[in-house]
Amino acid sequence: MAEEPVAVVGIGQTRHRAARRDVSLAGLVREAALRALADAELTWADIDAVVIGKAPDFFEGVMMPELYLADALGAVGKPMLRVHTAGSVGGSTALVAADLIAARVHTTVLTLAFEKQSESNAMWGLSLPVPFQQPLLAGAGGFFAPHIRAYMRRTGAPDTIGALVAYKDRRNALRNPYAHLHEHGITLAKVQESPMLWDPIRYSETCPSSDGACAMILADRAGAARAPRPAAWVHGGAMRSEPTLFAGKDFVSPRAGKDCAAAVYRQARITDPRREIDVVEMYVPFSWYEPMWLENLGFAAEGEGWKLTESGVTGLDGDLPVNPSGGVLSANPIGASGMIRFAEAALQVRGQAGEHQIDGARRALGHAYGGGSQFFAMWLVGSEPPTT
Repeated sequence: MAEEPVAVVGIGQTRHRAARRDVSLAGLVREAALRALADAELTWADIDAVVIGKAPDFFEGVMMPELYLADALGAVGKPMLRVHTAGSVGGSTALVAADLIAARVHTTVLTLAFEKQSESNAMWGLSLPVPFQQPLLAGAGGFFAPHIRAYMRRTGAPDTIGALVAYKDRRNALRNPYAHLHEHGITLAKVQESPMLWDPIRYSETCPSSDGACAMILADRAGAARAPRPAAWVHGGAMRSEPTLFAGKDFVSPRAGKDCAAAVYRQARITDPRREIDVVEMYVPFSWYEPMWLENLGFAAEGEGWKLTESGVTGLDGDLPVNPSGGVLSANPIGASGMIRFAEAALQVRGQAGEHQIDGARRALGHAYGGGSQFFAMWLVGSEPPTT
């Protein structure tokens, strides 16, 4: 029997901020869930199951929060599943929910991911001491900076590329009311003059620490037919992982990322991603990862990704817009960041991305990664149902 087509029929986000002190964890997730239900014009009673995801529990110090959040999510008496794949968890959570629809286990699933970083210190939470893991220096930036340097040496990319990405994404965020950072006076010079945190990553080239949540309602073909607004159809989705360290690991362009993209393109019958995909919501917590992932995902040849950024291809008016929402560089509730990429891709093909809508977007890629560039989750959504 063929898989059931999967449609995104409702999307809800919170306003992402440095600290949402006006709500508890339960209030935060309920805010996103209620917005997704309203978008789909459904109620809790219409939901068959809930799939929830977040980053490590020690970020907030609340163990297994999904158990006490069941009430807030309308999940009492319903199946509920928790997913965790480090920073990629928002994407993998959505994929698990989609699989429940595709396998005809359920017909309507609410999926949600969140983080309340104001109640934690993620930088030091990610700096566990030796011998429990290799030293990360100070947070994720200390881990990824050497890999960015390796990319620069490998490709000959000029040191201006990171600033160009950050300047683009922060300007894009001004069009997105949910983004955490709205820097109205942002200039390229301000990005380039910001303090150096982890050479070559400057302060303005790194993601913020955000509180926020994102939810989606996924449905089968019949549910999509009843939906009050256009659906985004899942044409392909995949997860891949690899160890943090192993002989021959390529931190600049991980094999798991390449394999994940290849699996998605195969399912979606994409043979030329640069030409066949209209917009990309890419997980870029540090600005240099835009050109690195452009190569890893097959949008550019090896060593050529930075040239797409430099030439303006990835801008709102380019032929491959990347992160029109402002991306992770402008809002980063870690557990939700991957799902936001998936949801923003769906908003684009539904024609509901507001001021950051890309005209004529019919196919969009959502991308998430996590851990030591080891966990990957991606989906490709379209404005029309997938062909069988």
